Amino acid sequence: MLRPPGVGTKRLPYTLFPMMTSPSLTIVIPVHNEAGFLSHAVETLDRELSGLEFVLYLVENGSRDGTGTEADSLAGRFPWLRTLHLEAADYGAALREGFRRADTDWMVAFDVDYFSRRFVDEVLDNTKDADIILASKRDPEADDRRGIVRRLGTGVFNLLLRALFGSQVTDTHGMKAVNRKVLDDVLPKVKSTEDLFDTELVLRAERAGYRIAEVPAVVEEMRPARSSYLKRVPRTLVGLFRLRKLLGKKQ
Repeated sequence: MLRPPGVGTKRLPYTLFPMMTSPSLTIVIPVHNEAGFLSHAVETLDRELSGLEFVLYLVENGSRDGTGTEADSLAGRFPWLRTLHLEAADYGAALREGFRRADTDWMVAFDVDYFSRRFVDEVLDNTKDADIILASKRDPEADDRRGIVRRLGTGVFNLLLRALFGSQVTDTHGMKAVNRKVLDDVLPKVKSTEDLFDTELVLRAERAGYRIAEVPAVVEEMRPARSSYLKRVPRTLVGLFRLRKLLGKKQ
């Protein structure tokens, strides 16, 4: 179900006629120290997205375990796959570089262990009704199968977005799709990297008046989390208050 952020069951209007052609699509996945898992993830994505036309950018950033070599090898197997390499480990910088290189109508951000054909289909079915589409883990119909600590963290993060920024979105992390006009306008203004790059992107788009819609996410990651959630909390809190100083609160 596609709906505006922060709204219960009210739906955005659907077009009465099907699109004659599908919009062009680029998928961006940052990867860091994923040697041994990356091939399995890409092969799974290949099966998941069978029949779709797309380009995938794997943006390897700061890996020390052969991930870059594995990514380049996969690009030789799958004609829709491109690889980019960044020296520093930085999730936000990797997303930015993938978005910057894409030249399609829509860009989709996935994680290497969390992607969904259902979400892509939702995006392609509703490109006329929104400029950004977010897969929300906080939607009432979402199915979040993560542990309690991570679910609680997502809830607290959403409360902070509302309190610090006056935002109506329920989730800025995870799967998202952004159209070309938003990226051309907003991407050059985004200052954040690492964890808060996509949060700032969504907040700036919201304030610029772009149409943001959400769909309920089914969250079932392909493996246990590799990074400590609790260790990221202090960095995220500091980053949010810095972003609050930069953007101010929406009036």
